[in-house]
Amino acid sequence: MPTSADTAPPKGLSYADSGVDLDTYERFIDTIGSVVRRTHGPRVLANEGGFAGLFRLDFNEKLFKRNFKDPVMVACCDGVGTKVKLAAQMGRFDTLGLDLVAMSINDLIVQGAEPLFFLDYIAVPKVDKAMLLDLVKGVAKGCELSGCALLGGETAEMPGVYPDGEFDMGGFAVGVVELAKATNPLRVQPGDIVLGLGSSGVHSNGYSLVRAVVDRAGLDLNAIDPELDPTRTIGEVLLTPTRIYAESIVSMLRAYKVKKVVSAMAHITGGGLAQNLERSLPSGVDAVLDRTKWEPLPVFEFLRKHGDIDADEMWRVFNMGIGYVLVVRPTFADAVARRLERTGEVVHRLGRISRGKGRVRFKR
Repeated sequence: MPTSADTAPPKGLSYADSGVDLDTYERFIDTIGSVVRRTHGPRVLANEGGFAGLFRLDFNEKLFKRNFKDPVMVACCDGVGTKVKLAAQMGRFDTLGLDLVAMSINDLIVQGAEPLFFLDYIAVPKVDKAMLLDLVKGVAKGCELSGCALLGGETAEMPGVYPDGEFDMGGFAVGVVELAKATNPLRVQPGDIVLGLGSSGVHSNGYSLVRAVVDRAGLDLNAIDPELDPTRTIGEVLLTPTRIYAESIVSMLRAYKVKKVVSAMAHITGGGLAQNLERSLPSGVDAVLDRTKWEPLPVFEFLRKHGDIDADEMWRVFNMGIGYVLVVRPTFADAVARRLERTGEVVHRLGRISRGKGRVRFKR
């Protein structure tokens, strides 16, 4: 004879049954408030429960004390590419947030802009509180280093789209620049000096090739290679976060209130030094660079050797030790270099601008 349990109607589906646990999500959101608020300055307005962040553009505010005559908003977005796969393989998520901020902020300051605020987007198969907290803490740290507010973000729980162990991140930066002081490639002239700022490592480009090297060579990410770094594992070296140049560049630009000493700038990302610098050159000049003026970091020779990668391919894919470039008027090149060095940058004099066709040429 059937029991009541046998005849009871099936239990209805819940969101948790489909893979999205709203209770876990809400508990995670509650834990990150203090982390985010550390990045807030006086222009961030309280908006508890709001659907968007509020940021005031008030000429009387301290950060706008110079009273912009013609302020222009600057915005960009980026991600960290397949570096997320390497982080997942290592189970290390505390550096990726810095990468995320760096990739957008370093693009933003190329325009001469001061960072104002940042938004992040993280997509995961399910909420892993410890992992997400590491990611958000890294984003907040990156914002602090950039002098901008982490104004908001979104964590999307997407089972069925992202399998367990997979995730992705996106970042969005907004800044402001006085129109007359925005960088303009047309200002680049023959005789200008090209300065390069040292990178911290691979940064966040070329990681599909990096992972292919790891797989092909059978590298143990948890092992130490003394020739690469005697104090860190191979995986830790490869996860070194992208250097954020905002504080150095913004403070240097502020020091020159009238003179336009910087003709152009470039963030060296995918495509390497030549391709990215060419984006900042007008059609009538070339940048003639001397590769002997700096020594690429050991990680690049490590990757070249273990992947048997052609030298030209290395230069086309990776930053090779130069993460950011400035084209500077020759009279001010030494002074600009000294200012940047005082803020902690390693500055290399890479070469100079000559007449040409908008290309980067390397001395033979």
